[in-house]
Amino acid sequence: MARSDGYNTKTRQLILDYLINNRQHAVSASNILAHLEEQGASPNPTTVYRYLDKLAGEQRIMKYVADKGERAVFQYVDESRHCREHLHLKCVQCGRIYHLDCHFMDEVRSHLMADHGFTLQCEGSVLYGLCRSCAAKNAEADHSVQSDENLPSAVDTEKKP
Repeated sequence: MARSDGYNTKTRQLILDYLINNRQHAVSASNILAHLEEQGASPNPTTVYRYLDKLAGEQRIMKYVADKGERAVFQYVDESRHCREHLHLKCVQCGRIYHLDCHFMDEVRSHLMADHGFTLQCEGSVLYGLCRSCAAKNAEADHSVQSDENLPSAVDTEKKP
């Protein structure tokens, strides 16, 4: 892919490929650096951060920062997904990002404008919780723990009165 500045390097292409191949997850710069090292590149962290900022400026990736002081994470934006027009859901357990691009968003926007005079800007907005798969795994684990709690307690027969 050609860059707007006409400057493309193997490292830049590796970064972009990694983001595209992991588009369902938000990844950190440290994830990208580790991947680059696995590929035999010796990246300069500053260069990686600058390129990520450039991609974010070109709106090719989304940059998410949950709270001040926390590290940013990045996700490739599929042009067909209109990522700036809907919210995203992030599973706090597996890290997967889901697009909330359903008609529900139209209802939310209409409600916010009509009842609150508020225009929603979705870019970079993320709701955090558990995905269906992780919630099911947690429910299974909770059920297993509860089953174990119903077992009779072990008695230490080695103790002397």
